[in-house]
Order: sequence, then structure tokens, then C-alpha cells
Amino acid sequence: MLYSLRGKLIHKEPGLVVIECGGVGYACRTTYAASGGIGETGREVFLYTYLYVRDENIELFGFSDQQELRCFQLLISISGVGSKAALSILSDLEPTRFMLTVAAGDSKVLTKVKGIGAKTAQRIVLELKDKISKEPLPQPDGSYEPVSRTAQGSVAEALSALLVLGYTQGEVTPILAALDDQLPAAELIKQTLRTIGNRKK
Repeated sequence: MLYSLRGKLIHKEPGLVVIECGGVGYACRTTYAASGGIGETGREVFLYTYLYVRDENIELFGFSDQQELRCFQLLISISGVGSKAALSILSDLEPTRFMLTVAAGDSKVLTKVKGIGAKTAQRIVLELKDKISKEPLPQPDGSYEPVSRTAQGSVAEALSALLVLGYTQGEVTPILAALDDQLPAAELIKQTLRTIGNRKK
């Protein structure tokens, strides 16, 4: 019904932005990353949106890109995972890491999110693993590969750890792709960090 919003940002706080379109202010719940990176108030901004309707509860959610929106839709499709839990997960795990975590079957990572217990985490992995493995994951060269091709063994573990450290997929994926995928994750991380460090000298 509401696919996106483009308008002036008139208010923002962690997890919430208000965008004025045609004289109407639309309050959108967002991930912390989306609200933090949207820009300053008074500027024109754009968000993908999802109108969430459950019983008497109607809320509008905003997302910085289609990948974040897709992850939210997948999460709320699971019984027992509401919009609040979905936003919490995507605020702690950016979309690429969330998808790789689920595709790798690592439910323990999800339990580190506030409000997500072991049973819920296991249900998320069980119900979404196959779906997410087939989802397209953007590559640094602009192409797309199924998540399952990236979420394999030590490379997936290394990529996940590097994303946690604050590096972007675009920074580390080309480096990891050039390394021996038979190396343990710790060695892949070490060599990737060394390469990044050398480039900054």
C-alpha cells in the first residue's frame, strides 16, 4: 500500500523518523542504523516503507534499502516474531550479517539480541534458513549471488566477524574472495586486516 516515502525530514530520534510529504508528517519506526544514517532534519530524504497492520495496531516502518525491508518482511512472517523483535534484530545485525547468520544456521548469534530467547532464535533459523539461502546478496561489483554461496564455512565466519568489527561488505568481500577458502576463519580475518592496513599506509 505504501511502498516508499520521499519528503522533508522534520524529526528524528533513535528508531524513529518523521517525514513530511504533501503537508502530512509520516512517523516511521526504523532500525537504529536507518535513523542514524538518514541525514539531518530539514533535508529531503527517502525510505522504503512497510505498513504493519495487526488487529487494532497500525504502524509505518521505514527502511534504508530494499535488503533491510526484505529481512523485516521475512522476520515478521514467523509466528511469535513481531515488528518490535524484527527491528531489534535488524538494529543489532545489519541485513547482510543477519542473512549470513541464518543461512549458516547460527542461532546463538540471534540470542545476543535483547528480547530474543533461544527458542525464538532457533525458530527463526529453522523457518528462514532455506528461504534466505536463496535470497540475492549484492556483491561489490554490482552483481548478485545467492546467500548460500557466501555463507559457507570459514569464509562466512570470517565475513561475519569482520562485519561485526565495523568493516563493510564492499571492503572485505574482494579480499576474502582472493584468499584460500580452506584456511581457518582466524587466518582469513588476520590476512584481511593486514591487507586493509597495508592499503591505508
